[in-house]
Amino acid sequence: MILFFENHSKTIIAAGTSVEPDKDQISKLEWLFGDARLLGKSRLTGNFRGPRKEMITPWSTNAVEITQNMGIEGISRIEEFVPVSGKPVWDPMLQAIYDSLGQDLFTIERKPDPVLAVENIREYNKSEGLALSEEEIDYLERLSISLGRKLTDSEVFGFSQVNSEHCRHKIFNGTFIIDGKEMDSSLFQLIKLTTKTNPNKVVSAYKDNCAFIEGPVIEQFAPATQDKPDFFRIKDFKAVLSLKAETHNFPTTVEPFNGASTGTGGEIRDRIAGGKGAFPVAGTAVYMTSYPRPEGGRLWEKAIKERPWLHQTPEDILIKASNGASDFGNKFGQPLICGSLFTFEHEENNKLYGYDKVIMLAGGIGTGKLADSEKNSPQKGDLIILLGGDNYRIGMGGGAVSSVETGRYDSSIELNAVQRANPEMQKRVYNAIRALGEMDKNPVISIHDHGAGGHLNCLSELVEATGGRIDISKLPVGDATLSAKEIIGNESQERMGLVMKKPSAEILRKIAERERAPFYVIGEITGDHQFTLINPVTGEKPVDIKLESLFGDPPKTVMNDVTIPSSFRKVEYKQDLINEYIERVLSIEEVACKDWLTNKVDRSVTGRIAKQQCAGPLQLPLNNPGVISLDYKGRYGMATSIGHAPVAALADPAAGSVLAIAEALTNIIWAPLTDSLKSVSLSANWMWPCKNKGEDARLYSAVKAASDFAIALGINIPTGKDSLSMTQKYSDVVVYSPGTVIISASGEVNDIRRIVEPVVVNDPYSSLLYIDMSRDSFRPGGSSFAQVLNSVGDEIPTVKDPGYFAEVFECIQELIREDKVMAGHDISAGGMVTTLLEMCFSNTNGGLSVDISAIDEADTVKILFSQNPGIIIQVKDVNDVSERLLENGISYYAIGHPVNERTLTVTHGAFSETYDIDVLRDIWFKTSYFLDRRQTAPDLALERFLNYKNHSLNLNLDLNLKHDWTFRSLGVSPSRRKKSGIKAAIIREKGVNGDREMAYVLYLAGFDVKDVHMTDLMSGRETLEDISMIVFVGGFSNSDVLGSAKGWAGAFRYNGSAGKALENFYRRRDTLSLGVCNGCQLMAELGLICPDHEEMPKLLHNKSGKFESIFLNVRIQENKSVMLGSLSGMELGVWVAHGEGQFRLPYNEEKYNIPVKYSHHTYPANPNGSDYDAAALCSDDGRHLIMMPHPERAFLPWQCGWYPADRKKDEVTPWLKAFVNARRWIEENM
Repeated sequence: MILFFENHSKTIIAAGTSVEPDKDQISKLEWLFGDARLLGKSRLTGNFRGPRKEMITPWSTNAVEITQNMGIEGISRIEEFVPVSGKPVWDPMLQAIYDSLGQDLFTIERKPDPVLAVENIREYNKSEGLALSEEEIDYLERLSISLGRKLTDSEVFGFSQVNSEHCRHKIFNGTFIIDGKEMDSSLFQLIKLTTKTNPNKVVSAYKDNCAFIEGPVIEQFAPATQDKPDFFRIKDFKAVLSLKAETHNFPTTVEPFNGASTGTGGEIRDRIAGGKGAFPVAGTAVYMTSYPRPEGGRLWEKAIKERPWLHQTPEDILIKASNGASDFGNKFGQPLICGSLFTFEHEENNKLYGYDKVIMLAGGIGTGKLADSEKNSPQKGDLIILLGGDNYRIGMGGGAVSSVETGRYDSSIELNAVQRANPEMQKRVYNAIRALGEMDKNPVISIHDHGAGGHLNCLSELVEATGGRIDISKLPVGDATLSAKEIIGNESQERMGLVMKKPSAEILRKIAERERAPFYVIGEITGDHQFTLINPVTGEKPVDIKLESLFGDPPKTVMNDVTIPSSFRKVEYKQDLINEYIERVLSIEEVACKDWLTNKVDRSVTGRIAKQQCAGPLQLPLNNPGVISLDYKGRYGMATSIGHAPVAALADPAAGSVLAIAEALTNIIWAPLTDSLKSVSLSANWMWPCKNKGEDARLYSAVKAASDFAIALGINIPTGKDSLSMTQKYSDVVVYSPGTVIISASGEVNDIRRIVEPVVVNDPYSSLLYIDMSRDSFRPGGSSFAQVLNSVGDEIPTVKDPGYFAEVFECIQELIREDKVMAGHDISAGGMVTTLLEMCFSNTNGGLSVDISAIDEADTVKILFSQNPGIIIQVKDVNDVSERLLENGISYYAIGHPVNERTLTVTHGAFSETYDIDVLRDIWFKTSYFLDRRQTAPDLALERFLNYKNHSLNLNLDLNLKHDWTFRSLGVSPSRRKKSGIKAAIIREKGVNGDREMAYVLYLAGFDVKDVHMTDLMSGRETLEDISMIVFVGGFSNSDVLGSAKGWAGAFRYNGSAGKALENFYRRRDTLSLGVCNGCQLMAELGLICPDHEEMPKLLHNKSGKFESIFLNVRIQENKSVMLGSLSGMELGVWVAHGEGQFRLPYNEEKYNIPVKYSHHTYPANPNGSDYDAAALCSDDGRHLIMMPHPERAFLPWQCGWYPADRKKDEVTPWLKAFVNARRWIEENM
C-alpha cells in the first residue's frame, strides 16, 4: 500500500509499505516527515510534480534507510510530490507530472525480460544504440559461429560496453594515416613516451584507475582498529601521490546535474581504486559550454544564432552541472580546490563551432601507500566481493552512447544511459575501503570501481587475468523488474568490486557492517579464464564466455585523414577602443569572476586544504594552484592546476597543446615543488570531434605537440582520458565542439606555507617584474580578446624555447623557496592587463603604476591582450632578484610598483590611461552575479554583488598577548604519541565527513580520541561511560534527507541503546559536548542546548536557498562557554560550509547564550540569515556548545583562507585554544 502524508509546505510524501503500520509507527513517520499528517486517503486528486515512476531517487534510498534505523518495518520507497497548477515547470529527464496520486504510483507494469538469444546482431546493435562498428559486428557473428550458439543479449551488450571507445580508447590505440602516410606511433604511444623518457618519480602509469607518483614519508592519523570503536593513533608510511582527471561530457549534456554529479563520483572512485585502495583528498572541475547569453546576450554572443538546444540551454547546463558536481563533493566530503570555466561559439568557413556537446571534467589528487600502489594477481578460490548499493534501471549503455555524437539516438536511449548519484553511499563504501588501506597489512588483492558498463566491465576487468564465476542472484536489486542484462549492465553508482582471500573477507564484512556499507560475496576466482555470470535460482546463464572472446580481437582502428590548413581571419581592432576591450574581456566567463562557482562548493572539508581558489582579504577566486597538505603536520603537500587553450587550438592544434601545458605550469609555479619542474606530472584529457574531415589529422598534431613539449621540459603525462565524439547533431546543422586538451598538472610541495598568491602587497618600495616565458612575439590570436571580437585569429603564440621556459620555472621556484617573491600571477586568459587588475582585485586599498614602454612591441593592444605564456612577480629587493635572473640568463622587464591610489595606471609610449580598479572589479564580478541569481534567491544574489567588497577580513587574534600563537604557548605538541588519559569521542553517522579533522584537533589539544559510529551506540558496543567529551561532527548525515540531522536524531530518539548512552552522558556533570555543522543541527534537533525552552532553536535552510561556502569573520562575544570564554573579544577567521545553517531563535536575544556572531549582518558575511547573526549557541552552564562554522578546519594558519601577513610566526590559531580549554576543564573536574 501507499500512505500519503502532507507537511506544512503542502508537499505530499508518499511512502510505499508492505506492512500495515500501527499508531506508534505512524507517529514516528509523522515526526520524521516534519510533523506531517497522514491524509488517510488511498488516492489524491490534482496535479503533482514528482520523480519519474521508474527512477527510484537517492533521496528515497536514504529515507527508507532512516525508517529502518528507527525500527519501522516494511517501507520500500518514499518520494516527494509537489502540487502544481497552470503550466508547471519540470525537468522531464528526472521528473513527471501526475494527474493524481494513487496506489499504483510506484507500480511498474512489467516483468523481467528473459535472457534473449540475439538472432540478428546488426539489428540489435541499431535498436539498442550499442555503437558497434561493422568490424565488431562481423567479429561477434564469427564468435557466435565458433561457439555453436547464438550470443545472449547480455554478451552482446557487455561486449559493446567493454569494447566501447569510452572504455577501450580505440582511436588512441589505432593507426593514423595522414595525407597518405602512416604515422610511426599511435597517440597512446606518443603519450606513453613522455613517461618512458622522463620517468622521474612515477610509480604507476596507464595501467590502473589513476597515476601514482612517489611521495614523502607522511603521517597516518586513524583509529587503531576500525571494526569497532577505537582510539586514533599516528603512524608513518611512505606515500604515493595520486592524480586523475575524467570527463563526463555526454551525460552532462543530456542531464547536467546527474551527469556532472556522477562524473565527480566516478573520478573519486578511480582514485579510491588505485592500487589496492587509495585515499582521495581534493577535486578539480572544468566546465565548457556554448555561450550562456545572460541578459539576452552580449555583443559577442549576439553574433551567432541560438540553436534549438537538444536537452538544456548552456546557462541551464552551467548552473545544473556545477550544482551536481558541487553537491557530490559536498556530501562525499571531497573539497573542490581548483577549476576552470570556458564558453565559446564561433562560425567561420561554413563551420559552426560551440560546446553544444559540453565538456565536464572532474579531476582530483590524493594519497596512497607505496606498499599498496600495485594490484596483486587473484588466485583460484579467492572471493569476489561487491560493496555498494542496489541495482536500478539506470545508466544502461553509458559507455557506448558516450562514444557517439549526441543526438544520434532518440532521447529515451540517451536518457537511459545517464546515471544517478548517491554520494552518501559512496562515502560509506569508501570508509570501509579506507579502513582496509589503513591497516598495517592491507588484505585487498585487487579492486575496481563500477563505472561505464556496470558489473560487466568492472567484474570482467577484475578477473581479466584469471577468470571468475559470478552468482548474479547475490547482486542487490532495487527494482524487481530488472532483466539479467539490466542487472549486470546498469551503471548505478557508488559500487566497488574487490578480490580478497576468504579469511580477510570476514574483516571487511565487520567493517562494512559498522559503516553501513552494503557487503555481498558474489563469486569467486576460477582460474579457467572463463567469465561466467549465472543465476542458480532461475538457471539462467546470461554470460558464459572466454575472457579473450569478451575483450575481443577486432581489427585495429585505422584513422585515415588529410591535413586541412587552418584559415581564420585576422583579429581586427582599434587602439582607441582599449578601454571598451578591457570591459568586454573582463566580462567573458573564462576571465570573469567565478564566485558563483566557488560560493557553493566545500573548499575546506578534510582540514587539509592549504590553498583553494579564493585569495586575499576579500576572498575572491583568483588563486593559481590548489594545494593540499599530505597530513596534518602541515609541511609536505601536493599542488594541482589546470590549463587549456581551445581557441588557439582551432587555428593551430600544436600551439594549443603547448599553451595548455604552459598555462598549467604557470599556474602551479607558485607552489614550491620538492624537485621543482621535475616534480610535475600531467594528466591530458582530450576532447575532439573525430571522424570529421581534417579533425583526426589535427588531433594527431595536437597530441604529438603535447608529447614533444613535455619531453623537452623533462616531465611526463602518466594519465589522461579521451572523449572523441564531440559533435552535436540537430535536424539542420552539426555543431563541432572545438578540439580541446585540458591539462591537469600536479606535483609534490615541500613547504605548503610558502605558496605565493596573486595579491599585491601595498608596498610602494617594491617592484613588479614581467617575465616572458614564450620567447615569441605578441600574438592576439586564440585569446579571450579575440573571442569578444568574434574572432579566432591567424597569429597564435607558442613557446619557442622549451629549455628557456624550464629555466625560468626553476629560477622562480628558487626565489619562492627563499621568500623573495611577495606576490605573483600568470598571464593567460585576458592577457597582461587582466593579470595586473586581478593582482589588485582582492585588496581594498592601493593600486599599481605600470610602464610597459620598454617592451619591444609598438602595438599596445598586443601587449595588453595577447596570451603569450609569462608571469608577473612582485619583489621587495629588485636589485637582488634582477641579479639572480640575469645570472640564470632570464630576461625581464621592471614594469612598475604599487601606489596608494586605488587605480591602475598603464603607460606605453604615448599611451597613458588610468583605470578605477573598483569599477572594473564590479564589471568583472557582474558576470558571476548574472549566473548566481539563477541559483540563489535573486534578492540575495544582488546583495552579494553589492556587498562582496564590503566584507574584507579583519582579524583580531592577540588581545594584547605578549606571545605568538605557538604549540608551546598552549602546552601541546604535534609530536605527542603517548596517551593523556583524557578521553574524547567523535560521534559519526553515515554521511558525515568532518570526522578526521575534528579528531585531529582534539588529539592535538591533548585528548585521547575515540572513533564512535552510530552503529556502535545502537548495537551497545559503545556506551560512552569512560568518555568525558563528545563531539558530533559535520557533514551530511543521511544526505540531509528529510531535513538536516533528522534521520540522525531519529536513531537516538527511537533506538534504546543509543538513546540510553546519550541520556546517561548528559546526566553527568563532568562532561562536555560540541556539535559542529551537522552535529550542531543534531544537538538542536534533540533539544540539548536549551532543554528548558518550550520552543526549541531550529536550523533552517540558508536564506539563499543554496549551500554556502566561505571563509569569513566571526566575533567572539563575552561568554561563559567552557571552550570559548577565554577568547572573548577576538575576531577570528573560520570556514563555513553548509546548506541548513540558519538559526531560527523564536525568543528575544537575551534568552540565548550566543558566544559567536558573524561579524557583519549582511549577506554573504552572515551566510545563512541567522537570527541575531548567531553562529553558535551554548548551554546556560557553558558545557555544551553548538556552532555552524568549522573551527576544526581553521586551527592552523595554513588552513585559513587568509591569515595576516604579519603573523608568520604563528604555528596555530586561537581556535586550538578552545579545544585546549576543554581538555583543561575536564582535567580540573575529573
